[in-house]
Amino acid sequence: MRTRKATLAGLGMLLTTGLTISPVAAGEAVGRTDLKPKDISRVIAVTRPTEDFSKAENFELMQGGAGTSPRGVSADSFSDFSANITFAEEEEFKLGNALFRKLWVSSPSSTQASDGLGPLFNARACQSCHLKDGRGHPPEGDRDHTSMFFRLARAAATAEEQAKLDRLDITSLPDPVYGGQLQDQAVPGISAEGRMVITYTEEPVTLSGGETVMLRLPSYSVRDLNYGPLDPTTTLSPRIANPMIGLGLIEAIPEEDIRALADPDDLDGDGISGRAARARDHRTGEIKLGRFGWKAQNASVRDQSASAFAGDIGISTPDDPRHFGDCTEKQTACFEAATGVQPRLGDTEAPDPVLDLVTFYAKNLALPKRRDVADAQVLRGKEVFYASGCIACHRPKFVTSRKAENKAQAFQLIWPYSDFLLHDMGEGLADGQAVGDATGREWRTPPLWGIGLAQVVSGHTFFLHDGRARNLTEAILWHGGEAEAARNAFAAATPKDRKALISFLESL
Repeated sequence: MRTRKATLAGLGMLLTTGLTISPVAAGEAVGRTDLKPKDISRVIAVTRPTEDFSKAENFELMQGGAGTSPRGVSADSFSDFSANITFAEEEEFKLGNALFRKLWVSSPSSTQASDGLGPLFNARACQSCHLKDGRGHPPEGDRDHTSMFFRLARAAATAEEQAKLDRLDITSLPDPVYGGQLQDQAVPGISAEGRMVITYTEEPVTLSGGETVMLRLPSYSVRDLNYGPLDPTTTLSPRIANPMIGLGLIEAIPEEDIRALADPDDLDGDGISGRAARARDHRTGEIKLGRFGWKAQNASVRDQSASAFAGDIGISTPDDPRHFGDCTEKQTACFEAATGVQPRLGDTEAPDPVLDLVTFYAKNLALPKRRDVADAQVLRGKEVFYASGCIACHRPKFVTSRKAENKAQAFQLIWPYSDFLLHDMGEGLADGQAVGDATGREWRTPPLWGIGLAQVVSGHTFFLHDGRARNLTEAILWHGGEAEAARNAFAAATPKDRKALISFLESL
């Protein structure tokens, strides 16, 4: 009964009467194969950005569709299951949650279902990086380093290496000694790789009205390297963990709708040239749309999860069977360490159904309800957000596919505020590291839903890929490249309008 009610609720969000259908704009649902013609008209109408800022839009409160959590604001606001999954699925969610929180230990161990950690690793559990399913943070002094690490990559040195990159056989070339990421922890008897070093300088930015904002400009390096120097061409890209909410809904957005938003040659002349990323599916080898990760390097929640198990924790799964995690051939002690493979359980350290359950958990973490959607200041801030051009990349709404894998995510009106495309964000945010189709200046547009609860859930307001921004204002002012016009509009707005825009973001 719960599932049927949820489906009806989702349909109710779309089957609105009295809608005026204006000419079709780029990025709308005309190419979708999951919809009948009458549905296409309704979806086009309901997902078109509003022009009326005098009141809240229909169903704006329910930013995750019928699966939106009904609970109020708390530190656990990102940890609820989707409100429209079945009772039987709640059990899968809770089992996945237990595995997500599970602390892995080194091998050999008496707890044979929990060993296999490392030998080199960044975290002992998924929850360690995604505390309370929220966002990570940069280390502050001696504070926890767990939820941020360095990705390592270098340019191709041979035609064969370049061909592998071009075919997407690999998304980047690892450092020959330290692999794909710097791992600052290790099991007993093995030396950790090293530690990240971050230094900041402050730069003032003056806004209209005389307000001055100090931006932190980070500089990155490494110390205590235990396996020799990095390759001279290896780049360091800091990454904080992304929030976990709404991932199943993102996966349920039809590929056609995201691709339709791309304008790689800026044919419409608006200065925005988003590109759809490609990613190779871990299981099938197919090339699909990349939509997960800071550089959109993964096509599915399952691929993202398998990569994190192997790269962050050093745990092998059927989709990424690296028993020694990110160890390289030059780290010989790694390959001499015991693995956690138990033949009676399977041929990997986390055999089925571990990855299935963790993936189900990740795909069914609910969105919290919006707050203050009808507040006058929030509505004014929404208008400023739209007028400044922010929605060119932070696309407000989508309707998920009728053919979604799980009925809970099917045909839902959702409000992620992202186009999930790659955009050049300017030299200020460039990491110089190409990953898959993304260049060293490109990032996937992160969804904004839930961003207003960062302090409540994660205990901080550090934003952007490396947490350099200490609040939303700083995050906006770091925007460059394709987003520079929107950033400048924010800087030139009146102090009252800037405050209103931040209030709008805090309501998400």
